[in-house]
Amino acid sequence: MSTDRWRDRVESADWPAVSDELDEYGGALLPQLLAPPETVELRELYDRDEVFRSTVDMGRHRFGEGRYRYFRAPYPEPIERLKQALYPRLLPIARDWWAKLGRVAPWPDTLDEWLRMCHDAGQTRSTAILLKYGEKDWNALHRDLYGELVFPLQVVINLNEPGVDHTGGEFLLLEQRPRAQSRGTATLLPHGHGYVFTTRDRPVRSVRGWSAAPVRHGVSAIRSGERHTLALVFHDAA
Repeated sequence: MSTDRWRDRVESADWPAVSDELDEYGGALLPQLLAPPETVELRELYDRDEVFRSTVDMGRHRFGEGRYRYFRAPYPEPIERLKQALYPRLLPIARDWWAKLGRVAPWPDTLDEWLRMCHDAGQTRSTAILLKYGEKDWNALHRDLYGELVFPLQVVINLNEPGVDHTGGEFLLLEQRPRAQSRGTATLLPHGHGYVFTTRDRPVRSVRGWSAAPVRHGVSAIRSGERHTLALVFHDAA
């Protein structure tokens, strides 16, 4: 198997179509980024304490129900390779959004340079997440903001097979449109596929030009079974 299989999978996406979908809805489905055996390997990491830096009980913090764990850095190979492959594809979209909003885009050409900027600003903690949901678990609408430096796009990957391993568990986006009612979307992520979406806000057209629409994301209740998710955030945490 090619050692560049992670990049090959990312490059297999129709990126102009992904960009259009993000511009229209704030989220877009990506190709299968992880093969079934790779999703099993990542799911099996969940009980290995040495792989993670911290664990969050969502019920305790009123974030929903279920638990998630932050990976320690350096990351397992699939996580690091996918982040490195995705960043240059997401970067032009991020810069275009900030130009429309009249903002200065702070992101350099490489992920390593961007993470050094995060670390220099005191954002040094790793942010890749492995989430585990059981029956009736859910994730409240939220945004993954960990400091002043934020990358406006992130990616989640479903590590289970919908309809076989779990029912329910749709990925949710809620967008607050300027001077209008909020708009929601729900997407059932196929096994191993990625979904790229807005981290904080994104540009939408208004009568005055472009306005920033805040976006939150979450997961609907698991009706049966178990669902694991890998979340790839492209900024580190303070």
